[in-house]
Amino acid sequence: MSKPDANTPRPLGTSTEASELSQQQATYLPPSDNALKYAKGIQRHVPAKPHASLTETKSNPHLIKSVESFYVRPRWLFVRIETEGGVVGWGEGTLEGHTEAVQGSLRDIGRRLKGWDAMNIEDIYTYLYRHRFYRGGEVLMSAMSGVDIALWDIKGKVLGVPVWELLGGKVREACPVYGWVGGDRPSDVLEQAKARKAQGFTRVKMNATESIAWLDSPHALDETVKRLAEVKSIGMDVGLDFHGRVHKAMAKQLAQLLEPHRPLFIEEPLLPGHPNELKDLYNKTTIPIALGERLFTREDCRPYFELGCIDIIQPDIAHAGGITETRKIAIMAEAYDIGVAPHCPLGPLAFAASLHIGFSTPNFVVCEMSWKMHYNVGADLFTYMKNPEVFKVVDGNIMLMTGVGLGVELDEELIRKEAAEAAKIDPWINPLFRGDDGSVREW
Repeated sequence: MSKPDANTPRPLGTSTEASELSQQQATYLPPSDNALKYAKGIQRHVPAKPHASLTETKSNPHLIKSVESFYVRPRWLFVRIETEGGVVGWGEGTLEGHTEAVQGSLRDIGRRLKGWDAMNIEDIYTYLYRHRFYRGGEVLMSAMSGVDIALWDIKGKVLGVPVWELLGGKVREACPVYGWVGGDRPSDVLEQAKARKAQGFTRVKMNATESIAWLDSPHALDETVKRLAEVKSIGMDVGLDFHGRVHKAMAKQLAQLLEPHRPLFIEEPLLPGHPNELKDLYNKTTIPIALGERLFTREDCRPYFELGCIDIIQPDIAHAGGITETRKIAIMAEAYDIGVAPHCPLGPLAFAASLHIGFSTPNFVVCEMSWKMHYNVGADLFTYMKNPEVFKVVDGNIMLMTGVGLGVELDEELIRKEAAEAAKIDPWINPLFRGDDGSVREW
């Protein structure tokens, strides 16, 4: 009698040769080192330490006493909020090239918020966003960002915990970061990448192109491919920022040329406002597509999420309503399997706030870091800090920040002195790109 086939139907309760074989061959590898290390979750305990400035002499010491802003070089706008109890929170509402507009909005906000309870962050955010009828946009949202970040700093100091503790606790002990190479007109990228590697980075970002025409010669893209190959040759991962300066006709060519070199991502391959066109490009490439520095709310991000035309959302915490709205964008993104990589070519307060999002957000992937960036002329990321060691790059990461609030200690005396000097000069504005025919090009 012939032996039945392994897949021949058998009486209920009997096994087949295939099932017996699968049971014999079923093996399970032992848990990895990390699985064992974190078998009970992340166990590192950070005890609450109320900030030394906290006093309880008032009936409600948390009422907002003052809101101030300070423009400092290279191009940053810091926000300082002090409560009646003496606790000071710092935030950042930098909007590159539009400083005075944000300062005007902050003066208005400061008048409105005097006497409000600084601990009621969501109520304040809702009021500032919804109650004034006109809402959204980069100027108002950047002003709100500076205020919101400062309020989270205050709350962390009052309760004696890091901000990430207030956001649900930590989900990781280190945040991956990347540095910049190349500048606005990328050059010498290999030597700069070597320097970044020596500083501890494993990832960098650079502008994909210089000034480029709406329809340019295909050869205008050759140097981009060469630069990417050079940096990758030393073992660095590379993100390429199209910066919205590459229009559709050139962007699809460039994405195809870059694909064999496997960049980490391409950023703003098309200008915001073109979700359908971005979807077409998305369908033509396997390179992860990132976008979001010029989107300021969940409503702005929604069409990109729903169309499925990006892999990574890049809210800028100094433009997108601070920690409150950025956190909501991140949660919304997770439902679409989209990673979060905060855009942050800015100062230490925006960077710290972005890291606290990273420490507490499951779908966080990487954060931009402006240390020694080409825009930082006259000051750098650590200039106004008393504890720059919290931003030490270790194997491409910033380790868990455990200080209360944002965990950044600032030199207020230096900030006030610098702001007084910076007020005598025109604030930073972005470069102007023009073609050979004189026409304005995207920067």
